[in-house]
Amino acid sequence: MRYKDIISGIFLKRPNRFIAHVMVDGREEIAHVKNTGRCRELLIPGVTVYLQQHDNPKRKTRFSLIAVEKGELLVNMDSQAPNKVMLEALSNGLSLPGLMEPLTKIQSESVYGNSRFDFYVESRDKEAYIEVKGVTLEDGGVAKFPDAPTERGVKHIRELIEAANTGFLAYIIFVVQMKGITYMTANDETHEAFGEALREAHKAGVTVIAYDCLVTPDNLQIDQVIPVIL
Repeated sequence: MRYKDIISGIFLKRPNRFIAHVMVDGREEIAHVKNTGRCRELLIPGVTVYLQQHDNPKRKTRFSLIAVEKGELLVNMDSQAPNKVMLEALSNGLSLPGLMEPLTKIQSESVYGNSRFDFYVESRDKEAYIEVKGVTLEDGGVAKFPDAPTERGVKHIRELIEAANTGFLAYIIFVVQMKGITYMTANDETHEAFGEALREAHKAGVTVIAYDCLVTPDNLQIDQVIPVIL
């Protein structure tokens, strides 16, 4: 996916989950943060960030914070982007384990049980539910999820296990919004229950897979499978 009208700025502070103060061309501006996660390891005063400019007069803020430099890494932190790039990839023929044939149907936001999964897909006689998780937390070349406790994430995993038990293919796909990652793992230190549920899902036949991304200030694209260590 590609963003229009991207400029750089310097991060100053984040008074709440939704906005950040940034320095742009010598002026302090307020930007919408497109990620309500903590992102404390990313949004450090003085780092370079990349902002999308908007010309909609009805918007409260002129800018949206899209990406941030973390050392040599460029991290896309738009929480809406993983689903968009996954839809692009699936539409362009991305093959998932067990779904090697072309997809005949891709449906976003599909209800199963008490959950709404990101995608329902079909491939000839196979049906599958897919839950996508965007990953922005990196520690020593290792990607980790989640960066904050997520009971909703645990609930989705339990529902995916049920779907797998009733004959559907089920996938948890981690979209790591950066390059330079060695492997992906559960962040048990932050939410042990999520890690336990993820390992249970793997044993129950849910496919757990991770992709890294090609990232530029104005573009995000799914690239390669990376190992998942549970």
